[in-house]
Amino acid sequence: MTRRAPVALALAAVLATASCGITYVSPSVRSDSADVPVRVMTFSSQSVMMANRAPYTPQSLPEAFYQTATNEGRMRQAAALPEAPVVPDETFREPVMRPPPPVEPEPYRIGVGDRVLLATESAGTTVEELSGLLAAQTQRQGFTVRDDGTISIPDIGQARLAGLTLEEAENELFDVLIANELSPAVALEIAEFNAHKVVVGGAVGSPTVVPITLQPLTLGLAVAAAGGLDVPEPRFATIRIFRNGTLYQIPVDTFEDDADLQNLILRSGDAIFVDLTYDLDKALSYFQQQIDIISLERESRRQAFSELQAEIGFRQAALNERRSNFRTRLELGAEPRDYVYLSGEVASQSRVPLPFDQRASLADVLFESGGFDVTTGNPAHIYVLRPSPDPAEFGAVTAWHLDATNPAAFTLAGRFEMRPDDVVFIEAQPITRWNRTLRQFFPVLINTAQSAVTE
Repeated sequence: MTRRAPVALALAAVLATASCGITYVSPSVRSDSADVPVRVMTFSSQSVMMANRAPYTPQSLPEAFYQTATNEGRMRQAAALPEAPVVPDETFREPVMRPPPPVEPEPYRIGVGDRVLLATESAGTTVEELSGLLAAQTQRQGFTVRDDGTISIPDIGQARLAGLTLEEAENELFDVLIANELSPAVALEIAEFNAHKVVVGGAVGSPTVVPITLQPLTLGLAVAAAGGLDVPEPRFATIRIFRNGTLYQIPVDTFEDDADLQNLILRSGDAIFVDLTYDLDKALSYFQQQIDIISLERESRRQAFSELQAEIGFRQAALNERRSNFRTRLELGAEPRDYVYLSGEVASQSRVPLPFDQRASLADVLFESGGFDVTTGNPAHIYVLRPSPDPAEFGAVTAWHLDATNPAAFTLAGRFEMRPDDVVFIEAQPITRWNRTLRQFFPVLINTAQSAVTE
């Protein structure tokens, strides 16, 4: 027998072995499988809508990712006013008439420390509410304007109200509610006026601090709020007004006879002192005391604000720790997740976690994981394999088939929503299967031929 005969016999043996099916087997989706009933559905607008009807609620992030560290608190109250200084002066001198310049009335502007009430419509569902037998028709909640000029509304966030009129503040709240997709039906009113005030002291019934409200505060109203004048002889008394570093004065007897002086509009920060003497230095001493009190009050507010910031910092640190612990548990696989599995001619055989609080599409899963190699993967045979949720169809699989030979078909992939445990499978190109068969075939052929030659 010549050397060619063994080679021919070896080739025939290899071909016979290959014809028996001992070669490379490429996976493919088949609807005729006896073990797993498979129903193949072609991608289309209607079939994508049908696939998306499968119920699914994405997993949510822990509550710590939605909480904020802000906290609403009340600032400390200002200290009580000191006693008005006694200014003795036995020499009568006719006081000089020097009234403050007139002030035009302006709408009230919300300030730091004001307490506002936010009223929203209540849902009338009972017969009593609908018939008007229930008095409370609104839900009201109070908020204090903080040092930064904002209020903090739960589940909505901050709204800056300082410096705004009531109408402007309602418009601001309207925009905030609309931005958060809530009903804009809201009414705003001021429950406590703490931002703008006038100090009244000296020879009055009860020295006090008079808040400026929605109505302009006049000199007559401020004196009346302090219990009225307490002077034995009006011509020996003077009303002194300290405003922005300038001292003005009005004789009491002239004040009582002149309605225009009684209707003088006061401004926030004015200090009124009813003096029974005419020593301006003594009166200025009283105003200096008021300035010191204001400085102490501001320092108290700064300290309270620092404490509030420290508390917010602690809360923020606790939130960050809970969030960090959650991320660590995710990395260690200690948190349950929903996954989609990639198989076939994809960039990497892997599992892809579905995102939190939103849904992922087939395009998201494919391209976020690197897509597939068109030289080996067959774009005409992209499948999403989804097991049937019906216990009566246990083991049944629906294969959603996407033919992406036309790239426009990927627009459907962007609309196809993934579900937990879906398997994305891409078949190999025919040439890829043949190439892999030859790579396995030729080493066996060469080894057999070499063995035959050496015999």
